Parts: sequence; C-alpha cells; structure tokens
Amino acid sequence: MSYEMIALLMFASMMVLLLTGQRVFAAIGFVASGMVLMLYGTGGVEIPFSAAFKLFNWFPMLTLPLFIYMGYILSEAGIAEDLYRMLHVWFGRVRGGLAIGTIFLMVIISAMNGLSVAGMAIGATIALPEMLRRGYDKALITGVVQGGSSLGILVPPSVVMVLYGMIARQPVSQLWLAGVVPGLLMAVMFVIYVVIRAKLNPALAPTVPEEDLNMPRSEKLKLLRAGIIPFLIFFLMTGLFVMGITSLVESSAVGATSATVAAAVKGRLSFRLIHETARKTLGVSCMFLWLILAALAFGSVFDGLGAVRALENLFINNWDLSPWQVIIMMQVSFIVMGMFLDDTAMLVIVAPLYVPLVKMLDLGFDNQLIWFGVLYTMTCQIAYITPPFGYNLFLMRAMAPKEITLTDIYRSIWPFVIMMAATIALVMFFPQIALWLPAAVR
Repeated sequence: MSYEMIALLMFASMMVLLLTGQRVFAAIGFVASGMVLMLYGTGGVEIPFSAAFKLFNWFPMLTLPLFIYMGYILSEAGIAEDLYRMLHVWFGRVRGGLAIGTIFLMVIISAMNGLSVAGMAIGATIALPEMLRRGYDKALITGVVQGGSSLGILVPPSVVMVLYGMIARQPVSQLWLAGVVPGLLMAVMFVIYVVIRAKLNPALAPTVPEEDLNMPRSEKLKLLRAGIIPFLIFFLMTGLFVMGITSLVESSAVGATSATVAAAVKGRLSFRLIHETARKTLGVSCMFLWLILAALAFGSVFDGLGAVRALENLFINNWDLSPWQVIIMMQVSFIVMGMFLDDTAMLVIVAPLYVPLVKMLDLGFDNQLIWFGVLYTMTCQIAYITPPFGYNLFLMRAMAPKEITLTDIYRSIWPFVIMMAATIALVMFFPQIALWLPAAVR
C-alpha cells in the first residue's frame, strides 16, 4: 500500500470514528496509536511520545488554564452583570442602544475571557431577558448575542489562538495582536447593522422608557465604576504584555490574579466560587490538553508518511491550483466541517495537513501562518453559529428564555454569518488588516 493510501486510510478511519459519536481526542489518538503500531511496530510509539513531550516542554502552555480560570471567575463573580447594567443606562436613549451595548459588552467580555462560552452565558441570561422585556425583536437580539459572543475566540486573549499557536508553533503574542483589528472590524459591522435595522424599522429596537433612565447624574457616574475593573484587568493583562513588561505566561498569571482580587473587592470571593471556578477550569483545561496531545500524535504519524508533500503535489502539481485557490479550498473545507464539528476538533483534524502546506505556499507576504491562524479563527466563528451543529446554537437554545424558539435562533444568525464572511474576505484580500498590528508592536 502506498503512503498516500495509508494517509487516506488514517483520515477516513478518524472520520468514521467521529461519526460514531466517540470523543474527539479518543478517535484521533486511537487512529494515531493503531497506525504507528501497524507501520513501525512497538518501537514506533516513540514518534507520538516525542511529539507529546515537545508540548509538555513548551512553557506558554501554562497560559491555557490561567485564561480559562480568569474567564470563569469573572463570570461567576457577577462582574459582567454589573457591566451590563452600566451599558443599559448609558445606551438606553439610543434606538437599538441595548443591542449596541450588548455588542460592546461582548467585546469587553472577550477581552477578559478568551472563550465564547462566558459571553454566550452572560448574554443569554442577562441581556436577552432585559431586551425582551423592553420589546426588542427576538431574532435581532438573539443574533446579536450569538454573533457578539463569538468574538471571544478572536479578540485577545483568545484561547483558540493559544491552541493554534501550540500546534502550529507560532508566537501566541503575534496571533493575539493579529486578531485585534479583524475582531474590532467585525464588532463595528455588527453595530452598523443594528443601527441600520433600528432606523429602518424602529419597532425592532425601541428606546428604554424614560422612567428607567431618570436618575441623578451622580448615580449614572457611579455606574461607570462597573467599567473600571474590566478595564484594569485588561490593561494589567494585555497592556503590560504589549509594552514588554510581562511575558505571555506572566500576563496570564496577572490576569488570573487580577480577576481573583476583583472578586474579593466586590465582596463575592467565597469558597463556593473558588471551588466552582476550579472545577470548571480543570474540566475545560483537561479536555483541551487531551485534544492537543491527540492532534500532535496524529500529526507526527501523518507527517512521517509524507502526507503533506502528497497534498502539495496533488493540489499544486496535479490539479495545477494557484496558492490562493488552495487557501480558498481550505476555507471552504473549514466552513463545511464547522457545520458538524467544534473549533478544537476542526483544528486537531486539519492542522497536521494545512499548517505545513500553508508554510510552503508562496502568497507574496510574510507571516503566512499568523495570517492563516486569524483566518482559521474567523471561520470558527461561522462554525459556531451555523446549523446543523453550531455550538452556540445549542448553548443559546439551552440558556435563552422560553419565548425564544429554535426557529428564532436559526433565523437570527444569517445576517451575522454574512458579515463574518465579508470580514474573512477582507482579511484574505488585504492581509495587512491582520498583520499590521503585529508588525507595528514588534
């Protein structure tokens, strides 16, 4: 059997196991282990073993549990809820102001969290009931929460980019900086969309009644204090890192410590809070670690077969595709897989194939793997909110008020999918949108 057929068999076996409902890390790890034993015998176990210990020796891996801990403690301590009340009052007189404020909230939560789950939980349990009570259109606000929460995997400190950096062996700091401008561009698109919809049809997004906002200016200024803690956490964590005062790992430790101190200052730090946060952090961190280990094991065997060279030969020599056509094919495959898999599963499946191939392509600019990491992350955002298995769709259905049906959820996401796809196209045609900031901060 040729190496190309062995590589195809590995990939097909993995997909079959995934379709049976097996855990992603188990399916990928089983195929990698089984194939290495078949090809090289017991001595072949050194191949995935060596790849795994390369990961354990990579110091930035420590950032993963620290960022996850920080996000959970901010959510559990109610700091995001205080922030939403501030936005509610200050944006209440603007038509569609609560929806706009919710988008800003999602961006801020993303900058404190790095995961979409926390933003979705806060938006569905705090923002949605409030906007429904004010008469907002169900489809509009459901889309706002789903689209806005997906920014958590693009705006730093993105945990997905940390995972990509581990597998692609790229500096996480450069990936974070590359995600800032595309993330803010996408948030601005969301805001413009809400403003235009509210202007064309005021019934979709009424203003907040005057009695809710009729409070002394001194009270409004006091509400602004809710934004001080998130700003300080973001500055201490990201600002010190960008200025070169702290390393990546030190930055994550500063963020986790700052979040704990913030919970204590608010008087909400308790044993129950620490226990719940630690339990969730351990669960998510272990899941990510097993996935990464399985991906590295699979990738080491896959690459050892020369599968990447085979793909390069197929796409560029046999099919005569240009480098940009190859990139477009990759993006299409991400979108298709994203309808059935979550972001981490997609990453561990395609990284062994795509990352080395992108490195070989001549696209005419530097830092191609950084740029590709942003493209991948943005495509994951679409995967989060597209049927039939969009991760955020199920989260929204589980957490949203009972007035919001599955039909409302599915109907709400398409304008945001179009805006995300437009942003991806812009970053593809103008790579400097993503690469300008990393080059400027070096």
